[in-house]
Amino acid sequence: MKNWGTKLEEKIRMLPDSPGCYLMKDRDGTIIYVGKAVNLKNRVRSYFRDTAHTPKVAAMIAHIDDFDILLCETNLEALILECNLIKRHQPYYNILLKDDKHYPYLKVDMRQPFPRLELCRRMENDGSKYFGPYIGASAVRQVMEAVRDVFPLRTCRQALPPKAPKRPCVNYDIGRCMAPCAGLCTEEQYRDMMRGVVRFLSGDYDSVLDSLKQEMNEAAAAMRYEKAARIRDKIRDVEGMMERQIAMRTDRSEQDLIAVSQDGLDAMIQILYIRGGRMIGGDHFALPREGGEDPGEVIAAFMTQYYESSGLIPRNVLCQQLPEGAAEQLESWLRQKKGSAVTVATPQRGEKHELVLLAEKNACDALEKRNARATIREERTVGAAENLGKILGMDRFPRRIEGYDISNTQGEQSVAAMVVFIDGVPAKKEYRHFRIRTVEGANDFQSLYETLSRRYTHAAKEQQEGTENGKFNDLPDLILIDGGPQQLRFARQAILDQGMTPPAMFGLAEKREEIWLPGAEEPILLDHRTPELQLVQRIRDEAHRFGIIHHRTLRGKAFTHSQLDDIPGIGPARRKELLKAFGSLKAIREASREELLKVRGMNAAAADAVVNWNWRSR
Repeated sequence: MKNWGTKLEEKIRMLPDSPGCYLMKDRDGTIIYVGKAVNLKNRVRSYFRDTAHTPKVAAMIAHIDDFDILLCETNLEALILECNLIKRHQPYYNILLKDDKHYPYLKVDMRQPFPRLELCRRMENDGSKYFGPYIGASAVRQVMEAVRDVFPLRTCRQALPPKAPKRPCVNYDIGRCMAPCAGLCTEEQYRDMMRGVVRFLSGDYDSVLDSLKQEMNEAAAAMRYEKAARIRDKIRDVEGMMERQIAMRTDRSEQDLIAVSQDGLDAMIQILYIRGGRMIGGDHFALPREGGEDPGEVIAAFMTQYYESSGLIPRNVLCQQLPEGAAEQLESWLRQKKGSAVTVATPQRGEKHELVLLAEKNACDALEKRNARATIREERTVGAAENLGKILGMDRFPRRIEGYDISNTQGEQSVAAMVVFIDGVPAKKEYRHFRIRTVEGANDFQSLYETLSRRYTHAAKEQQEGTENGKFNDLPDLILIDGGPQQLRFARQAILDQGMTPPAMFGLAEKREEIWLPGAEEPILLDHRTPELQLVQRIRDEAHRFGIIHHRTLRGKAFTHSQLDDIPGIGPARRKELLKAFGSLKAIREASREELLKVRGMNAAAADAVVNWNWRSR
């Protein structure tokens, strides 16, 4: 166990059995992590024990020089305090939700004489009706356009009712406003229309449709066909809106669905909003460096920051997973903030579980799209290769990296795979297979020696002949060997024996992902969250995949080999016809010469070869 020093050891020994928060500090006194605990003694001591930790926690522990604690009376107090401390200090190793934007709402104040549909960024307790939140301005515009296509509500900011009637604008002429400014409708007529707007925004399309259909029928009965046609078009707009909505078979209470997707490096949180039984939108939040942490811990930490600044806490929160006991703590905290009942749950089956799976699917899609962006690709490809070269002590950028792996089944059908990554990206046209020829049994050391010998022999030959665009004349800047120091030594010796200078090389031992350099006494261990190790793992896994596929192909051919293939004069076509005619090797073996000659494609020489074949010796 590491010696933490007398001062720190004494603080660890004196930790109390109490709820509270702890603040980890580095040697400069900077707070690098804030956490909460039901029992500070048990939780904080766990960091200083010589036990396995996740890569992120292990990296954080390596920087701890001191810590402070703050005692609380209850777990709920600890949760609230932790949230405030994270917000204040922004510690490096905490999940930091940097996106503090406020999503737009639509507001209708029915207390006004002629209410308008207004856009706002915050919900306030002012007696108005709020709809949302909507995810982005484009979503708000789509909703407002849909409303205006159906209802003739005013868009102007004039003070109403006017002191004197005015001339109506063009919106009245095209049927998109009731012209209250010109006194062409009463306040009650306008308010009745706005009640329809409220029902529409609440998702009550059916009553709106019934009202429009009744109005259309009345116009048609009065032979006002142009008006009936306009109302018919509005009905189509409403029905189209209904089709675009994703109707959820749940109760009509408000719900947030929260799930996370992780790729070993980063995490992506997806939150979907269900209001009135319908999905109204969603959003995702990228969480760098959280790809290897416990999903439940990531979601719990996200929730405390998200709902701390959110103006809208739903009645129900459904989560993909949470740590033990976290649901109760979060539920109490959210109830306190909302001032009414809140339920936090992690459904394992049924319809609610299906909804959480939908959020998880969206999280995976958002993470995949984020990783596809140019900046992320640059960090994980060229940037990762450049940093890897620096870590390995190279004096130049490793443009071409080759990875090697051996595959066999108990020494049979042994093959070597060579994969190539250029600028950190797979170059599949450069991949090569090698059938191992000189090695008997499962001997990875000699197999690697043969593979690298042949690879560099081909390269030397192409260079001597001046072959352009050859298969092997583009030599690697860096070689990855799947294995430890011994495999690396045999591979390097193979290149030296060809009279060539080996490039930078390293072996990757799979047990602890140890990177071994030639002649090194100790391996290099990289943080699992780093793009450099992720690149190394991708190369190793790609070499393994490529080798396994080819090995399976060879093994499949060996298993399907037939004795007919060994008989002179029996090729694939005749073999196929014989099996088709007789059905089995036994029937072919027992067939007479005359029966064999009746088979399509058979001649006298081929029939005699089958009849005279020594079946028993094989």
